[in-house]
Amino acid sequence: MTVFLATLSITSTLIVLFMLFNRRLRRSLTAPREPILKSLAQHGITGQDIRFPTQRGRQLEGWFLPGNQGQGLVVITHGWGANRELMLPLARPLQTTGFSVLLFDARNHGSSDNDTFSSMPRFAEDLDAALTWLKTQPIGQNEPLALIGHSVGAAATLLVASRRNDISAVVSLAAFAHPNGMMCRWLAEKGLPYFPLGWYVLNYVQWIIGHRFDAIAPINTIQSVSCPVLLIHGSDDTTVPLEEAKAIWAHRRCDTVTLRILPGEHDASDKIEQHRDELVIFLTRHLSPKTTRS
Repeated sequence: MTVFLATLSITSTLIVLFMLFNRRLRRSLTAPREPILKSLAQHGITGQDIRFPTQRGRQLEGWFLPGNQGQGLVVITHGWGANRELMLPLARPLQTTGFSVLLFDARNHGSSDNDTFSSMPRFAEDLDAALTWLKTQPIGQNEPLALIGHSVGAAATLLVASRRNDISAVVSLAAFAHPNGMMCRWLAEKGLPYFPLGWYVLNYVQWIIGHRFDAIAPINTIQSVSCPVLLIHGSDDTTVPLEEAKAIWAHRRCDTVTLRILPGEHDASDKIEQHRDELVIFLTRHLSPKTTRS
């Protein structure tokens, strides 16, 4: 009886410890929320505030920046802990060039609704919601469409593009190759050994988000993206090493995937502005009516 009670006590203690560990793990993986600081008018940009539904009854906030009719639509997805305002340095020159641009905040980011957790697949769900909203607008009926994403938003963009046939071009900025790599770097930063904690964390996260990492990894989804893709990565990126971009490019299905290495770190928006003409040429080439797929 004493042994049974001791075993029960140890088991109960382990269960409580695991529950506490899981709670702390989910808290540590929560994306920080950066508020929107200025309106479009305060930024001196012409556009409108938009709001549209996404999964689980949540609402997303965004901006729509009108361009020239027939030139094309560009939807921009920010990265982890960022928001639509931080992507304006990229959106502004695109609108000036003539593209219409949609920016939005993913759930738990910017001004959008809260949800139980954030994940790359949920970023993809929110991007799909943005595209659904666009299809209900007059400008979204016949305009060719391009997607741009940064970091986690770039991985989500590749995931969405791998499932759709209405995307004419994709620009991926600093995407990671596989969630395992991101999680292992996170574990190393926290000083957690892979066995047994790291192995448990990776499997627990996959259970929580409802997706196996292999199914959503950019090195795998890139193989199902049929439109042209421009992979842009900073040469000095320490958050997502350059080797990850090279790995995605190496797993491409065809030669319509291009890798462009720019000087800079993970947030290379200032460098992208310096190479605006190259980006505009890529988008214009693939958003022209002659190259838009039916």
